Amino acid sequence: MARSWRDPSEQALARVLLAPAFALLALIVVYPVGRLLLTSLYDDSLTSGHAARFVGLENFQLVWEDPSFWSALINTLLIVLFTVPGAMVAGMLLALVANMPFRRKWPVRLALLIPWALPLAFVGLIAGWFFQSDYGIVNDVLRPFVSQKIIWFNSPTLSFAAMCMAIVWKTSSFVAMILLAGLQTIPADVYEAARVDGASKWQQFWQVTLPLLRPSIVVAAIFRTITALQTFDIPATMTRGGPGDATSTLAMYIHQTTVDFLDIGYGSALAVVMFAISMVVSTIYLRNLRTGN
Repeated sequence: MARSWRDPSEQALARVLLAPAFALLALIVVYPVGRLLLTSLYDDSLTSGHAARFVGLENFQLVWEDPSFWSALINTLLIVLFTVPGAMVAGMLLALVANMPFRRKWPVRLALLIPWALPLAFVGLIAGWFFQSDYGIVNDVLRPFVSQKIIWFNSPTLSFAAMCMAIVWKTSSFVAMILLAGLQTIPADVYEAARVDGASKWQQFWQVTLPLLRPSIVVAAIFRTITALQTFDIPATMTRGGPGDATSTLAMYIHQTTVDFLDIGYGSALAVVMFAISMVVSTIYLRNLRTGN
């Protein structure tokens, strides 16, 4: 026993070294998630005047029957549908440009950091000013092409489109940085061999760049999809969920339920649903990455 303590096996040493990481993970992830699951099983409204009481899955039944939840969920899924592909395409283009052999690469790569570094709420305020109907830059640019000014935030469709454009602008730089890191790991010899075989630039992109960049694309898509499912700051500051609830997201509805209405139990149930959706999406992405390799 004493000898095994002085000269532990590799498996025992690995457990000892990983123990602090597992303890930290349990503290910052497992406990909060467990607490959230427990709270979702209680009727815990701070405005009801009674103590929290156990109701089992009743909150989740209320979620299923709540039209506001479905409206917010549909808006959130539409944001995922439009902004994730948009950010991936824009991020790919930005990464390819940043990876070109410029003499001075740092100004180009520094430009990628600017949208990513801006706070989300600040981006929402800026975008709200850009799309303002009276003095916004977007209407000034479109004035030669349209006969009358566009009132963006009075139309559910236009306000949703403006919000999605702001989200794509903000998030494409993060995607570009991930893809740029992946591009720099592709050996130059692979492109040289493709050129020797007579492959055009377009063929090199489809047959060399994309297959070798696939793990980076999947990682970027996971992060972008999860953050899209959790969209809050930009619509909250840009449109405030309006007009009506046309741009209200699931995260905004959770915030409204827990912070404004102080319904902790029901808000926790909503958060559990969003967490479950995020985990399902992540699992699908990771399984696709594993089977593809």
